[in-house]
Amino acid sequence: MRAPEFWAGPGDGGWPARLLSPLSLIWCGLTRRRLARGPGYDPGVPVICIGNVTAGGTGKTPFAMVVARRLAAMGRQPHFLSRGHGARITAPLRVAGQGAATVGDEPLLLSRVAPAWVCPDRAAGARAMVAAGADVIVMDDGFQNPSLAKRLSFLVIDGGAGLGNGRVIPAGPLREPWGDAIARAEAVVVVGTATAPLPDMAGRPVLSAAVVPLNGDDFRGRRVLAFAGIGRPAKFFETLAATGADVVAGRAFADHHPFAASEIADLKREAAALDAVPVTTAKDFARLDAGARAGIEVLEITLALDAEGEAHLDQLLASSFHE
Repeated sequence: MRAPEFWAGPGDGGWPARLLSPLSLIWCGLTRRRLARGPGYDPGVPVICIGNVTAGGTGKTPFAMVVARRLAAMGRQPHFLSRGHGARITAPLRVAGQGAATVGDEPLLLSRVAPAWVCPDRAAGARAMVAAGADVIVMDDGFQNPSLAKRLSFLVIDGGAGLGNGRVIPAGPLREPWGDAIARAEAVVVVGTATAPLPDMAGRPVLSAAVVPLNGDDFRGRRVLAFAGIGRPAKFFETLAATGADVVAGRAFADHHPFAASEIADLKREAAALDAVPVTTAKDFARLDAGARAGIEVLEITLALDAEGEAHLDQLLASSFHE
């Protein structure tokens, strides 16, 4: 499902948000009750959580990949743990050639950097990962899940979206009140230029991460039809345009959208009629059937911190190994 327009800022969402606010109170109560169960299972190695407070994408997965690379540079053996959106498994499974329908799209991307595991039972997943040699667990999402004891938690915010209208689901995009979330986080990561209002960080360190295209030169001066089913497709369209590509059309789909063969055929036909090449994200490409990928190109991106931010990140990561 796509987020309703009244979730976005500026403003408080108007009458639709006010009408839904009693349900937000129920959501908050259920979330607080779940989190009050306790710190959860301690696997004996650091658990580093890359989470967010809003529904939809903020850049968690790219930042999790940055974290794993920094840990590897420190001589550690990081493994990723993901619930796997739409994954069809019940027991811990290491990603090794399965498709997105089995393990989800994000674990496929994570597995490019370090061993990635999918399991809806995060404690069971952590036990399997440690047995396989992990000496640090990087959780992609799971900030609101108390089943594992976390030593370090980052909250990732999309600088272009902020906290939307600032209200909790279903009146707004927040998974929990910002005050509750920031109290459990050790640091905040702002991805992209902060064009939306940002909340009070409560004294937590703030790392700024820039979206950097890895193959942007491939698209400079070319006509492209951009399509994406991510948290904020507009951010992808903007990043692609910044490479110098001529984005003649942009087609937005809901996050994790399962593309039908007919939809991909329609996109290819539209691109051909516009004398353009269809371009999508690595996450979307991972969900496409092998037969649908022909003729579709991918803009690969990473996140970059400045030298001060990298040093601060390394300090935070190193601190997680000291109980």
